Order: sequence, then C-alpha cells, then structure tokens
Amino acid sequence: MTKAKGKGKSKIAKAPLKAKVQELKKPVNPLFEKRTRNFGIGQDIQPQRDLTRFVRWPKYIRLQRQKAVLYQRLKMPPMINMVMHEALDRQTATNLFRLLDKYRPETKKEKFERIKARADVRAEGKDDKPEKRKPVVRSGINTVATLVEAKKAQLVMIANDVDPIELVVWLPALCRKMNVPFCIIKGKSRLGKVVHRKTATCLAITEVHP
Repeated sequence: MTKAKGKGKSKIAKAPLKAKVQELKKPVNPLFEKRTRNFGIGQDIQPQRDLTRFVRWPKYIRLQRQKAVLYQRLKMPPMINMVMHEALDRQTATNLFRLLDKYRPETKKEKFERIKARADVRAEGKDDKPEKRKPVVRSGINTVATLVEAKKAQLVMIANDVDPIELVVWLPALCRKMNVPFCIIKGKSRLGKVVHRKTATCLAITEVHP
C-alpha cells in the first residue's frame, strides 16, 4: 500500500526587493574636519552636566525643602492655611504700606537730634514744653497681643512667613474674638522695614492722624 503524502506548509512568496534610493550626500567643507571625541579615561574633557541632584546640600537647606514638600502633601489645618496662603493682593498691600509710611517710628538718629534740641532749649534757660507723642506703628508679638486684648489696636498686620508658624497662628482667632480687623502680609522683611528692623512678625496701628 502506498503511504499518503503529508500536506506540507505552503510557502509565502517573498516581497519584491525595493529599489534602493540613493541618498544625496551633503557636500563636506574641507576646512572643517569632523573630530569625534573620546571621553575615555585620560582622553577628552567631559562635558558640563547638571549635578544638582548629587550635591550634598547643607542641613538647613534640606530641612527647608522637606518642610515645603510636607506643606504641599499634608492636609493643612485651616488656620495655618489662612496665614500662609491668604495674603493681601499686591495693589491693596501697596496702598497699606503707603499708609504705614506716615506712621513709621523715629530712627535712633532722629531721636538723638530731638533730645539734643530739647536739651539745648533747656540749657538756654527757656521753658521745656513736653511734646505730645505722635501716633506710630507698634511692633512685636507680645506688644500687639496686649493691644488687641485691651481693644486698643485698630488694625493688625501679620506676616505669612513667620518660622515657626506657631508664633502667630493664634493671633487671627484673638483678633476675631476682640473684633479687631486684621490682614495677612507677604514677607516679614517688608513689615520689618516699616519699623527699621530686619523682620517683624506683626504690626499694629493704635491711632491715626485726625
């Protein structure tokens, strides 16, 4: 008996060969030779890279960055969120600082000149008339808190970047309780300039010019 021939797999015809398209070679300028660089050991100088991620930053910088990340990722209590993110807009803050410039306290030099002028008057034998204290901005967390509790403060300004934030986070609640208007200002250094200091946590206006 003859064996049945097994059915073989049919072969697929090969795709026709594509005609090679000749690429146009760009003309090479003989004045400028191509010099490939070798970045092996002892060879060409390595290119400059951004090594920021590999730098060992000082501890205070690492703490600042970790703190910023935590503030972004953790759910923030409403009071801290208000102090840190609900500051006055630029135009209102500019108008406020124009007002504060009229109530800036005197510098040490101005105080020295005032006392010297008063001493000269007394030395001449004239009557020494005590001057009435001018209304000025009051600064310092303890001073402002005392004024708010006594309901003498007419407007309280709180810096939004005080560190630690616990120093001022309770002040808005106290102002609300005593019905004293308050606002949040961007930058403790801006408040400090008003009272001739580097920084100030908060300021308060107690009197205004009539």
